[in-house]
Amino acid sequence: MKTLYLDIFSGISGDMFLGAMIDLGVDFDALEKELQKLKLEGYTLSANRRQKCAIDGVKFDVHLMCGGEGDHDHSHSHSHEHSHEHSHTHDHGHDHSHEHSHGSGDGHGHSRNFAQISEMIHASTLSDWVKEKSVAVFQRVANAEGKIHGMPPFEVHFHEVGAVDSIVDIVGGCIALELLGKPRVRSGPVIEGTGFIMCAHGRFPIPAPATLNILAERGVAITQCDEPNELITPTGAALIAEFAVDFGLLQNLTPEKVAFGLGTRDCQTRPNVLRAVLGEETASTSGNDWETDTIVVLDTNLDDISSEVLGDFVERALKAGALDVVHTPIQMKKNRPGVQLSVLCAGGDADQFCEMILRETSAFGVRRTLTERRKLQRETKTVTTPHGEVTVKLGKLNSEIVQIAPEYESCRAVAASAEVPLKAVYDAAVAAAR
Repeated sequence: MKTLYLDIFSGISGDMFLGAMIDLGVDFDALEKELQKLKLEGYTLSANRRQKCAIDGVKFDVHLMCGGEGDHDHSHSHSHEHSHEHSHTHDHGHDHSHEHSHGSGDGHGHSRNFAQISEMIHASTLSDWVKEKSVAVFQRVANAEGKIHGMPPFEVHFHEVGAVDSIVDIVGGCIALELLGKPRVRSGPVIEGTGFIMCAHGRFPIPAPATLNILAERGVAITQCDEPNELITPTGAALIAEFAVDFGLLQNLTPEKVAFGLGTRDCQTRPNVLRAVLGEETASTSGNDWETDTIVVLDTNLDDISSEVLGDFVERALKAGALDVVHTPIQMKKNRPGVQLSVLCAGGDADQFCEMILRETSAFGVRRTLTERRKLQRETKTVTTPHGEVTVKLGKLNSEIVQIAPEYESCRAVAASAEVPLKAVYDAAVAAAR
């Protein structure tokens, strides 16, 4: 299958990733046109063919317009990041922890929190896949920053210039992958530099706190090298944490195109470039092309909780963002009937749900397990049935459809409109999808 291998021997940042995607063949004008669907103002884009240490590639830049002063070129240094606090010093000498309050362009003089950015993305006319993936990448950054600052992820702020840059990098990265045909993404081993970076409240050792949290939540191994610079930014970390199915050496990949995204830094031990290899993967190490990720499973055994409280907790936990909530009848000590309550959630949400279980049920303790998942490649499409159009979710393994799941709400609406049984719509949708 078509595979994109990100060789991050010299790290990854949002602008390096976009430079590499354009060098692979993603149309710059198409990317720019899709980003305009966000109705985000105050920036322009450029992509230029340049060289870094005699390696030819594409330098992608976001130019931010500060009112009254013309374009202010924040052409993404490899060390830049624009999260709540860890806004690192630019190679050009700009510390992104300062205020860009002059000018009224979008993103200047105020900050956007994750909830507002998520709302902006969902309100756009971007594809459902780009919306879903963009918010998921932002969620990883917000989870990491929320953990650092002791606040809920949705309240994490992306300040001034950082909001615009982060939105362009993250949403642009997802758009680029879609324009590339949504290849399977693999990453090389995660290599980070050493030394310190400047944050809003002083010097922090590399890896930056947000970068470390993002990679830790995904369960990714990190190796530091002798490069005395930051190599992986929080945005770069969030992109590979969301999209890469694994982190290792090239295996069974026949390269069709090799591209380079250029960074701004002049590193001491390696060229500041991201190498992207697009090709056909003949076989995976496991023989299957399933997706993998890591989640947390929270368990507790209860023998003294009412069914009303249990039912309310399930609803509230799902509404709060749990991946799944189940309770199973069990036999407890002294022959007491009880239930095992299990909550599945993202790693960054585990403490939130632990607290929720302890506060809202009769639990005195919660067991926490980090679990790997294997997931089918998923695709959502609309099929036409004799009763109307229905949305179905397809699960693919090695390019073969092995699961078809009509969406309940879509089937229910069609069944009500056509005045036919729900089962008839469901069966018709499965048949149409096949």
